[in-house]
Amino acid sequence: MKLHVVLEKQDEGGYTAYIPELPGCISQGDTRDGALRNIKEARELYLEEITKVELKHLLSNVQIIPAVI
Repeated sequence: MKLHVVLEKQDEGGYTAYIPELPGCISQGDTRDGALRNIKEARELYLEEITKVELKHLLSNVQIIPAVI
């Protein structure tokens, strides 16, 4: 399964990370690597709580299209 992680550097310091395919799956960390470690753990916990049918539905509702605007 391929999921995407969005990292956002915060003005006050640290990073926020979220997975667009999994609504509400968000984490943060003081460093880029820390945020990536934390979102990996958040993803694992998120996936433990949903069924395969729910996951399939979530994944079918999100399209990520690289674009230059």
